[in-house]
Amino acid sequence: MNEDNDFNESPVTEQSQEPKTATANTNDDVFDEEDMGEAAIAAAKVVELTNDLQRTRADFENFRRQSEAQKEHYGSVVKNATIMKFLPLLDDIERAIAANESLKPLEKSLAKTLKELKLERVESKPGTAFNPDIHDAVMVEGDGDKEVIAETLRAGYRYEGDLIRPALVKVEKK
Repeated sequence: MNEDNDFNESPVTEQSQEPKTATANTNDDVFDEEDMGEAAIAAAKVVELTNDLQRTRADFENFRRQSEAQKEHYGSVVKNATIMKFLPLLDDIERAIAANESLKPLEKSLAKTLKELKLERVESKPGTAFNPDIHDAVMVEGDGDKEVIAETLRAGYRYEGDLIRPALVKVEKK
């Protein structure tokens, strides 16, 4: 007996191999429908995520613009508050210059600095027409129809073109 042959040789069994025609096509169609369903779900998910991303970007842009506007607003509020605290000191400096001739050279330097700071005086010289939008009348004298400024009691100021303090004036009716 040839025992070596028995172990080395395996019995040959014939397996029936059917052609993959109808059965394979049916299975492929099922896979295609499943794949198409999964693809549709994936496409819908992509659309949903894209929309979410676009909304998030729009929200961020709106937030950025709003933050920038708030920053500018608060910067303006801080500047105005600082200038309002500075105005009484400015009034004192102007009174000191008017009372002491040796301080007259300081007047030009002060005017230059105010211009650089975009701070300008409201026109309120004697003889100027009274304007209630930029002047506050403390006293009114006379009986005429035309109101003119007789004296400026406290200067008014504009900051960057906006009135921040009206001028206190004495008005004369002519």
